[in-house]
Order: sequence, then C-alpha cells, then structure tokens
Amino acid sequence: MMFIDVLIIGGSFAGLSAAMPLVRGRRKVLLLDTKMPRNRFASASHGVFCLDGKAPADIQAEALSQLRQYPTFEFKEDEAIAIEKIVTDFVISTRAGSRYIAKKVILAFGIQDQLPDIPGVETFWGKNVIHCPYCHGYELSGGPLGVLATHELSSHQAAMIPDWGPTTLFIQGKHYPKGEQAATLKRRGVTLEHTPVVQVVGSKDRMSSVLLEDGRSIELQGLYVAPTITIQSPLVDALGLVLQQNAMGAFIEVDEFKESSVKGVFVAGDLSNPLQNGTFAIASGTLAGIAAHRALMFNC
Repeated sequence: MMFIDVLIIGGSFAGLSAAMPLVRGRRKVLLLDTKMPRNRFASASHGVFCLDGKAPADIQAEALSQLRQYPTFEFKEDEAIAIEKIVTDFVISTRAGSRYIAKKVILAFGIQDQLPDIPGVETFWGKNVIHCPYCHGYELSGGPLGVLATHELSSHQAAMIPDWGPTTLFIQGKHYPKGEQAATLKRRGVTLEHTPVVQVVGSKDRMSSVLLEDGRSIELQGLYVAPTITIQSPLVDALGLVLQQNAMGAFIEVDEFKESSVKGVFVAGDLSNPLQNGTFAIASGTLAGIAAHRALMFNC
C-alpha cells in the first residue's frame, strides 16, 4: 500500500497541468494514466498559447519529462478501477492490482465522444471531421464547410462557422432552427440543407464530400460535428459525484476551486468544463492542482 498526498487520474493536458503546482509545492504526487486521451485522433493542437501546431502526444511527452525532474512526482501506466473514501482519505485500486491511499484526488481522465451513427464520421474524426473551429478551423478555412446537426446547439455552431468559410447546416430532418435562431443563420449566410446526410465520403485521411439521402453529393473542405459526451467511469459512480447536464451531455459539478460535491475530490479538464479545448483543460488542471495544494496546507 502506497501513501501519497495527491493521486491524479488521467495524464493528458489537465492531469499533467494539475501535477505541476503540486510537485513544485513539494507534495508527493502519483499520476495514473491509460494513454487513451480524448485528443488522440488529432495530429496537432492549435490555438494553445506557445504550443500552436504541436502534436498532442509531443506536448504530453514534454510535460511528463519536465514533471519527472521533480523527486516527489511518479507516473504509472495503469487504470484506477475502484475508489472508496474512508474518513478523510481515499483508497484507490487499479487494474494492475495496486492499492494507494491518497489525501486528495484529482479526476482528469476526460470523457467519451458519442458520434452520429453515419458511415465515415468516425473514419475522418479528428482529421477534417472536427468539433471546434478554434482548434482546427483555420487549417480548413476558405472552402465550403458543413455542420452536421446533432442537437439544439448545432444551429449556434453553424452561425459561428461562416468566419472560416461558406457554411451549410445539415439539419438531418429534425433539428429545425426557429425564430431568432433562424434569423441569425440567415443573416450569417448559412445555407440550410433539409435532406439528411447518409455517408461521409473521402480517401486516406480526409473526407471530401457528404452523400445525401436523395443521392446528391456535396463537396466540403471540412465537416463540423458536435458529439454527445458521456462519462463512463466506475469512480464517478462510486463517489456519488453530482453531475450537471447540458445539450451536449453530462459533466461533473464543481465549485470555483474545481472541488466536486465530495470533499477532497477535485475535477479538471473536459470532465468539469462545459466549454472544452486544450487551453481550458490546461487552465482547469492548474487551478485544480493549486486548490488541492491549498486544501492540504489548510486542512480544508
């Protein structure tokens, strides 16, 4: 049984950022990671200050290399599968059979994207089938772009995209914009396509067009899709964490210091951020790490 100050679960941008203030505060930190980050489908991270265009894996490797310079930091490739709070401490069990006792826990293992069940969407996901214009829009700009409606916020997404190129919103026969929403789309020059997309077509690593139900094909330089997000973790259930819902799915409720409904459990990254990108993940990880250190210092 290993005793540590803070156990961080998840080793992508949020988890790595959370570790830095803690090890610099000379606290004993263990980071567990399965090396399956949400951003593994993207070849580059864009819009991240001083890191624009770098591969997510390279950013993670550099961060891990820097953290390993601190003697109180330890990394293990393993999966936390069970957690129990005993008085004020947490007992964590892993798939490899290890057990740890931690004073504080930071959850930063991310979420799962549920993509529309349309052939080709998953194939080109993270290439030029994407979700965030600030992350990837510049590289796809100038040509025709599409937005595949998946929920009520898709119209808002479509109203953003014309800054990057002429935009078509594929409403899929059910996500009809109304009232002010429809007026905004018209003002922004968004074309509405009522016939559903039935396939995303391309070759190698890029989509080139979408095939509609009536047989028409529309060429696109990129297709925006807002996935439904889900949290699939026995840890969240075991701790009984309070969740919040929005149109995209669920995320964990936290306070202004990233502490969850369970005292001593902090949450960073996409798990707790309604707005999600690399910069927000790094910022929330840093805040969670500082908050956990504060809680250790002041026993709060």
